[in-house]
Amino acid sequence: MTPDAKDTKDAKDGRAFSVGESHSDFAYLYERFPSYVQTFVYREAIEMARQGMAPLLVSIRRPDDPPELAEPLFSEVLYLPETAVLRSTEKLPRLVRWTVPRSMREKDVNRLYAALWLGPRLRGQGIRHVHAHFAGVAARTAWWLRKIFRIGYSFTGHANDIFCAATFPVTHEMLVRGARFVVTETDYARRWLEEKYPRARGKTFRVFNGIAMEGFPSREPAGPVPRIVSVGRYVEKKGFTVLIEACRLLHARGLVFECLIVGDGPLAADLQMQIDRAHLAGAVKLLGPQPQSEVRALLASARVFALACVPEAGGGSDNLPTVIMEAMASSLPVVSTRVAGIPEMIADGAEGFLVPPGDAPAFAEALSGLLTDPPLASRCGARARETAVEKFSIATTARALQHLLATRSSIRLPEAARRVI
Repeated sequence: MTPDAKDTKDAKDGRAFSVGESHSDFAYLYERFPSYVQTFVYREAIEMARQGMAPLLVSIRRPDDPPELAEPLFSEVLYLPETAVLRSTEKLPRLVRWTVPRSMREKDVNRLYAALWLGPRLRGQGIRHVHAHFAGVAARTAWWLRKIFRIGYSFTGHANDIFCAATFPVTHEMLVRGARFVVTETDYARRWLEEKYPRARGKTFRVFNGIAMEGFPSREPAGPVPRIVSVGRYVEKKGFTVLIEACRLLHARGLVFECLIVGDGPLAADLQMQIDRAHLAGAVKLLGPQPQSEVRALLASARVFALACVPEAGGGSDNLPTVIMEAMASSLPVVSTRVAGIPEMIADGAEGFLVPPGDAPAFAEALSGLLTDPPLASRCGARARETAVEKFSIATTARALQHLLATRSSIRLPEAARRVI
């Protein structure tokens, strides 16, 4: 059963899009947009618009970033009403009961409410396909859009969203089966999905996340003391406990250095306790979250970038960390681990060094080599920049996604986008 279309403007929906606006017949569907922890998603949307795709931007939730970390909006965004408003919207509760068996709506009914509210509005704007990032809230909403409104969808799977099992009625297998195509950040993740879900074979494609190569300040070391910089959420998979232990080993050798760790998360107190117990307060500092401009300035001041990724006990893992791309674009050598798609970014001994995950002594040894040998660090950093430009330029990666949309979905590319492809 398909609900009747409604007006595209709702008093509760925040920023409403204009019916007269020119856009293609595909939309991005996000859980939350923009978000400072997902800058790669934001950059892709900007580049898609720059290349003539003119996507409609739809976000289920509003941004909740602190003002100093918030990304500026470059286009109008359609925000869905709050869940409580959706649940009280006329007709929607009744449509939920009519449309979906109880067994499928009990655990994830909010996705269904979102789809029932959004579907008529997308149809009214001529949207034929939506693309979601992450196999989560947005992708499950897209699955319902297809089931109820026959609006096609695709999604990009990133890391824990695909590596960790879902417990929702719309499973990962159902998401893969219903999608017109699936994108993953790495060949590692593509193979992982194809092995786990046979329906993924032949419809899953690797498209690297992309970054804009301009805007990185020139290298300017902070001073005579070499600096290690690391960036990421303070969570298990980032391996900060391993990095801090490696710093303890370096400090015990008498090596003078500074290690700055940017981020935020549930392990902040535990990491600070580890630093204090190792008597590293003068050498290792947790800086908390920082705006993008400050992160780039810190990268420019560093001798080496470090990210000691480890697999999580529950199966979660990093896949293609954007911060490594940014470090490479900053001409920094990288020390990281052989986890998931990281070896697709860094060749051991070329752009930096890779060690086994969880091996603090090996991590310390790799850091030591770059900290004590500036010419080696410079050579690896130059190679890192070359690789970043070749593999991770946002102009290249956005064109790859456009090609998939043009060949694997039913959308009509705007003339400006056809000229780019």
